[in-house]
Parts: sequence; C-alpha cells; structure tokens
Amino acid sequence: MTVDERKTISTGVIQNLILENRGKLSISGVLDVLSFDDQVVILETELGLLTVKGENIRINKLSIDTSEVIVEGEISYLAYSDKENEKSKGNSFMSKIFK
Repeated sequence: MTVDERKTISTGVIQNLILENRGKLSISGVLDVLSFDDQVVILETELGLLTVKGENIRINKLSIDTSEVIVEGEISYLAYSDKENEKSKGNSFMSKIFK
C-alpha cells in the first residue's frame, strides 16, 4: 500500500472518474471549475487538480450540490497534479511575466 493510498483511506475521500468511449467523462468529488474552454478543462477536486484535454470539450452538467461534473467531447488526456505544485508553478510563471 502506497502513502497516497493510505492518505485516501484515512481522509475517507472517494472520487470516481468514468470515461465512456473517450467521449463522456463523469467526475465526482469536484470542488470547483477553475478554467475551461473547448480544449482544456481544469477542475479542483478533493484529490488535487484534474486537467482534461481534448477537442470540442464542453461541460454538459455541473452540480455543486452533488459535486459532480460531466464533460463531453473528444477526450484525449487526463492528469492529476497536487494543488501545492500548481500554486508554486503559477508563482514562478507570474514572476517571469512581471520580471
């Protein structure tokens, strides 16, 4: 059992990702939609930031009450990243812009 698995068990967080034919992605445990367009959706979830990439992507359902999001389109990429890592990357990027 890895450290991340123990962390999930101890926090009691359960998150489901259901990808149907690379065209419909159902996600539970969503806290916020940080950004979206027709190629990229970035979601804040209970287990970290989730990036979804593809073509003709749209958010078909967004329910804050049930913490569920349904994304549809031609999905080609899914990746998690830690919130802390994304914040530090963002700071270094911003510091480069305002140098």
